[in-house]
Amino acid sequence: MKNAAQVYGSVARQISNPRELEANLLLDAASRLQAVKDTWNGKGENLDIALYYNRRLWTFFLTSVANNENPLAAEVRQNVANLGLFVCKHTMNILADPRPESLGSLININRELAAGLLGRAA
Repeated sequence: MKNAAQVYGSVARQISNPRELEANLLLDAASRLQAVKDTWNGKGENLDIALYYNRRLWTFFLTSVANNENPLAAEVRQNVANLGLFVCKHTMNILADPRPESLGSLININRELAAGLLGRAA
């Protein structure tokens, strides 16, 4: 399985707009999590894979906003960092106590941020 950074790199070559790329990756992660939620059968490999993909994507975002050369405003960078830290912590909570309703907040965060990146309301 490709990690999020590899997927990001391969898709980046196909899409010229970085905001659109980030939005598409967030929507992909949300879709994976939604599929697990919709077909819930307890903690299984699909849950682990979807959570891993989402966590790797958010780890990439966290690394990006921590870079001093990132052109985003400090407040935006801080907001993304706060969301990323929440996503990582919530992911660990889900792994410790897997429940389908716990996936909702991760799905919503990804969809809302993607909508913002695409310039539309979710």
